[in-house]
Amino acid sequence: MPIARLTSKGQMTIPKEIRKTLNLKPSEKVIIVVEGDQAIIKPLKGDILNIGGSIRVSDKEKPVDFHKVREEVKKTIAKKAVIGK
Repeated sequence: MPIARLTSKGQMTIPKEIRKTLNLKPSEKVIIVVEGDQAIIKPLKGDILNIGGSIRVSDKEKPVDFHKVREEVKKTIAKKAVIGK
């Protein structure tokens, strides 16, 4: 079982065999899901093109607040990663 050690700043390196199993490359993001007393690491895959059309913007909200849309996109991608879609 691979072991990772926390630094004084709370950082850790994901062991090589785990990165290989999850197909993680440098600079890719992961999400950490806490379930009870366990933390599950899941790759955060996808980009904005994968969720095109999933955010509805009413005409009265235009011009679009880019930061608001970006936060909604991040939430949608994170939800999909958690449920494995």
